[in-house]
Amino acid sequence: MSGHSKWSKIKRDKGANDAKRGAVFTKLGNMIAIAARGGTDPVMNPSLAMAIEKARAANMPKDNIQRSIDRVADKNAAVLEEITYEGYGPGGVGIIVETATDNKNRTYPEVRTALTKNGGTMADAGSVAFQFTRKGVIRVATTGEDALLTILDAGAEDAVEEDGEIIVYTDMKELAKVRTALVEAGLSVEDAELQYVANNDVPVDDPETVRKLMKVLDALDDVDDVVNVHTNADITVDIE
Repeated sequence: MSGHSKWSKIKRDKGANDAKRGAVFTKLGNMIAIAARGGTDPVMNPSLAMAIEKARAANMPKDNIQRSIDRVADKNAAVLEEITYEGYGPGGVGIIVETATDNKNRTYPEVRTALTKNGGTMADAGSVAFQFTRKGVIRVATTGEDALLTILDAGAEDAVEEDGEIIVYTDMKELAKVRTALVEAGLSVEDAELQYVANNDVPVDDPETVRKLMKVLDALDDVDDVVNVHTNADITVDIE
């Protein structure tokens, strides 16, 4: 399940840089607004609690977070729609793009352009998604056998050590429960969200193909309405 780790790390680093420019706040605000549909109290709504946690980690101001939550009750606010697009990137890798939009007639052309202008192609619904499974993914800032045992005892399906942290995989319905158990066990949870996790990784070891693929993924991530980009690429080489 670890093939997406290099893109995930690059995405996190990029998000940290974006946050300085405020570019990531729109994405986070949309995620919060959608999560708040299940209830505006984060104590009673684990999805909202995790969205707020992610926003705080990106240093999103409290006022921005509250405005995003308040959109649920604002009858004048544009209604957000969650739409998932599928495509292929250089090297034949599968790509899934999650969006939150108030105008799909704007979002679809932007996603299509980001793909096709950078060497990718759009795909029919379902033609890529079957290669992935929707799972909870939690990043824990620790390593070691004791932590792994604690994580598995908390109900995780799997856990692997990567780059000085542990990546935890859960059933999608158990994400909030496992996250809470880990926090209560004293572990430092860095992030927790639902992701499309590849059933089988597609190795990409040609530097030029990796450069082209990263260009596609980066272009998709730069689309304002895109909230997450997933790939089954296992990038095995470093590039400048």
